[in-house]
Amino acid sequence: MTRRDTDRSAMLGTMQMSKLVPKVSVPIMISMLVQACYNVVDSVFVSQFDPNGLTAVSLAYPFQMLMLSLAAGMGTGINSLISRRLGEKKPEEARRVSWNGLLIEVCGSLLFILIGLLLTGTLMRLVVSENLNNAELIFNMGKDYLSIVTIWSLGMFLTIYFERLLQATGNTVHSMITQLVGAITNIVLDPIMIFGLLGCPQMGVAGAAVATVIGQWLSAITGFVLNQWKNTELRLSWKDFQIVGRDLQGIVAVGFPSSVMQAIGSVMNLGMNAILSGFAESNAALNVLSVYFKLQSFIFMPVFGLSTGIIAIVAYNYGARIKQRVYECIKVALIWAITIMAIGTMIFLAFPQQLMSIFESDVDLALTAQMTQIGVVAMRIICTNFILAAIGIILSTVFQAVGKGFYSMMMSISRQLLVLLPVAWLIAKLTGNVYAVWWCFPIAEAASLVMCLLLYRKCDREMISKL
Repeated sequence: MTRRDTDRSAMLGTMQMSKLVPKVSVPIMISMLVQACYNVVDSVFVSQFDPNGLTAVSLAYPFQMLMLSLAAGMGTGINSLISRRLGEKKPEEARRVSWNGLLIEVCGSLLFILIGLLLTGTLMRLVVSENLNNAELIFNMGKDYLSIVTIWSLGMFLTIYFERLLQATGNTVHSMITQLVGAITNIVLDPIMIFGLLGCPQMGVAGAAVATVIGQWLSAITGFVLNQWKNTELRLSWKDFQIVGRDLQGIVAVGFPSSVMQAIGSVMNLGMNAILSGFAESNAALNVLSVYFKLQSFIFMPVFGLSTGIIAIVAYNYGARIKQRVYECIKVALIWAITIMAIGTMIFLAFPQQLMSIFESDVDLALTAQMTQIGVVAMRIICTNFILAAIGIILSTVFQAVGKGFYSMMMSISRQLLVLLPVAWLIAKLTGNVYAVWWCFPIAEAASLVMCLLLYRKCDREMISKL
């Protein structure tokens, strides 16, 4: 290991925090913004090909998110444990953890490959309501899409794994390159494969899935090359290979709650789909929910990038027992997150119609008009929770960094299952008004923030303040 490689991770414990947080986080934020751009472009192309295709992808999305939740959650566990080992000056153990992390990610992929081979039809039947127009067409499109992204999911699991290895040492520029390769590939291939351009057969919704998979595999290959070439602190070598129960347990202790926390978003999405399917405007309402999640990713993805970056900083300094730097990191991250969310709130309040117009289609003008009408109201209501969410995301990340991922899971369960879905169901039953249902989002976020502040106080009193 060279002196330069050691200095890269050591900067997490020495560089001025106002410079370190953006240095580590901004590359991840940029890559996530590009990913958000891809998500929107993907939906725009699918909706222009056929609005029913957007509905199909929207209904398949929660299952796809379960897969991403497992990969990203375990990646968070890998990142957190490696950074703590580096902070404790135990580089050999950090490299051993990386091998154990690889085993966990590969096993996660095998689970979803089996699901893709055996259960995609069954899963889509669960969510395609008979109330939907063109239900059978939507089912077939969704089944094709979900089969492709699950059967070829190893590329996505490996991409996240190598990104986390690079991020754990503060090497976020190369992590950004890894993700950019996949996102840009997706953006380029989407129209070619969906519409059948440049001699490619017209594949429709299945083309969007194939483009996604190709992008993921190219990202995985790029991540492997960059990790072996540039990230010598965590370069994979057979001499470091050793499966250790304590390492597996340490990864899962943070990774499992993180996976559950993100998977709960899929359960929430399924629940919201079920509630919205009960309205006469179900097709339009389902599309609005999907469009909202795509658009809000432009605001939330940079904050998630920020939170991903500070995991390594907080975990390293917690492992090194440098209390003041942990507090400084939290303060700087909160300022960044609140500023980003405030800007997002103003954009959603001022330009909801312009945002919805991105997804307009000439194929079904009536459905498009109804989507815009519902979407304008939804955007203005939901964005009122953005600043509250900023605080919750940053503090939840602190829990993960110090090994208390269970606290983050409790927050997510409370917000999305114990508050959001019951409130949405109650509003739907009491009002019968699809425009009122969207208030469940700010109500749930406010309730979650109260719990988050209480848990942070407990975490600080019992762990951080005692460093």
